[in-house]
Amino acid sequence: MSASEYDYDLFTIGIGSGGTRASRIASGHGARVAAAEEYRVGGTCVIRGCVPKKMLVYGAHFAEDLEDALNFGWSIEGKSFDWVALRDHVQKDIDRLEGLYNETLENHGVEVFHERARITGDHEITLESGRVVTARYILVATGARPHVPECEGREHIITSNEAFHLDEVPRRVLILGGGYIANEFAGIFNEFGSKVTLANRSDVLLRSYDEALRDRLLQISLTKGIEFLFNNKFEYIRKRDDGALDVKLTDHDERVYDVVMAATGRVANTEGLGLENIGVELGPRGEIKVDEYSKSSVDYVYAVGDVTARVQLTPVAIREGQAFADTVFGGGDPVAVDHSCIPSAVFSHPPIAAVGMTEGEARNRLGNVKVYQADFRPMKNVVAGRNERGLYKMVVDAANDRVVGLHMIGPESPEIMQMAAVAVKAGLTKADFDATMAIHPTMAEELVLFK
Repeated sequence: MSASEYDYDLFTIGIGSGGTRASRIASGHGARVAAAEEYRVGGTCVIRGCVPKKMLVYGAHFAEDLEDALNFGWSIEGKSFDWVALRDHVQKDIDRLEGLYNETLENHGVEVFHERARITGDHEITLESGRVVTARYILVATGARPHVPECEGREHIITSNEAFHLDEVPRRVLILGGGYIANEFAGIFNEFGSKVTLANRSDVLLRSYDEALRDRLLQISLTKGIEFLFNNKFEYIRKRDDGALDVKLTDHDERVYDVVMAATGRVANTEGLGLENIGVELGPRGEIKVDEYSKSSVDYVYAVGDVTARVQLTPVAIREGQAFADTVFGGGDPVAVDHSCIPSAVFSHPPIAAVGMTEGEARNRLGNVKVYQADFRPMKNVVAGRNERGLYKMVVDAANDRVVGLHMIGPESPEIMQMAAVAVKAGLTKADFDATMAIHPTMAEELVLFK
């Protein structure tokens, strides 16, 4: 078939961050684009992921800020916290953002179908309404969903999806997992007054982050009252008549919780899409296997974002969506996304941020490295009487003085890391950092004062 014989040049299945960017850029290149979303336009990040979660993180910070305010001369009488008010304000803003995503697509001429779509034949998509359309290219951007472990009573487990809609803050909450979602929600619930227990099947938190930061977060979290149970798995969860949950973990007696939340990774959303109808190859966990240009094993089917399980981060999905649209519809040279040296953050209490290699990775790959650390108490914490300390770490290739990794835990670390990541990505040296004048007094100045 010629291009003009298809109903659309591009049909995008899934309108999250990656699907939205790909669709509007492709349309901007002159393509006839349609997109389908079965839930809500905006995807995990906007609707039930990083955006609402960051809003909860902001809300949680006030718990400590209101305490710290006393030593800064502020007296706050009758303070109280209303979870429902925060929850509803967050959801109201999510509605606003969803409207903006729809508006953006409409303004770029993308036809949006608010229904499920599946591939039913060669270049063929069937919508839930029964309408059948054809497209020259198909982009799958359906994201991923939380994994829920198998155990007796798993139907009583919530995930991050449901956490944003609770009717009240749980008095006792058990979180299973050791990654960023588990640690972020542990901090959120703890600041809101829950008794938080985090159970992990291994003895390592945040496995991909530098060991020094992981240890520091564990120490601080313990001081804040979060309990950690390592090397544990669920045996069963049983609901009581009053709604409470009896939970048995390996090597521990049965305990009672009000909420049990799983944060044990995410699974690619590929089931029921009809990928098998046209022979799209999947990986061992159901992810779509793609090449460097996001092309699947079928020439006209591409995939971006979490459904590929390359790097499950929103900015990565956006960059992949842009690169796909420019490659297929831009008329220039193919564009591949560089997945190396990606900065990331954990919005824990306090937050973590990192870019590049950890000390362990650098020693394994490079051999001879130099490591610089700044272990300090932020000025705000000093005045507030809070003993919590920040830790910044720089990893340098001893052969050429190039900074190959930066790792931080402390207030505003993600905000500071964004610009520092530019320097690491650009291959700047320790001498370049040393030659940069400090902004004083700031926490960020530690990055140019390493000795």
